[in-house]
Amino acid sequence: MTDTLHLIAHVGGCGVMFNTDRVASVVELDRAVPAPGAGPAVIGLAAMRSRVATVLDVRQLLGVPPRPTGDGAIGHAVATMVDGHLYAIAVDMLEDVEAVEIAPRPPGMGGASDAAWDFVSGVAERGQETLLALDIDRLVARAGAIE
Repeated sequence: MTDTLHLIAHVGGCGVMFNTDRVASVVELDRAVPAPGAGPAVIGLAAMRSRVATVLDVRQLLGVPPRPTGDGAIGHAVATMVDGHLYAIAVDMLEDVEAVEIAPRPPGMGGASDAAWDFVSGVAERGQETLLALDIDRLVARAGAIE
């Protein structure tokens, strides 16, 4: 595959990448207002530049430890648009934008629930770390489907 520009971030110690074509911005969010009836991957709603964004926590999807409950601050997030709606995907750390060569997602990723990992479009190796290339459309759809 060819090199493409990706924003590299970490969620719960897991290295992830977002195609820069799909990143509207990176933001710092103080808090989110809970959204009654929303799935567990939805932290809540937050105001971003005069718009309301649905704030997502994708830790459960990635199989990493839950978000610390602490003071309720969100911190870093990757803002993106999906079907005309604004989303902010909470991340622990933002690194940089890099040209990364993406390899296909290995078969069997996610074990018996391989289909549940359809939001991972590929992987890349960087030093000693494996980075997951996330398909934003599938990630948002899967985050809404968690029960």
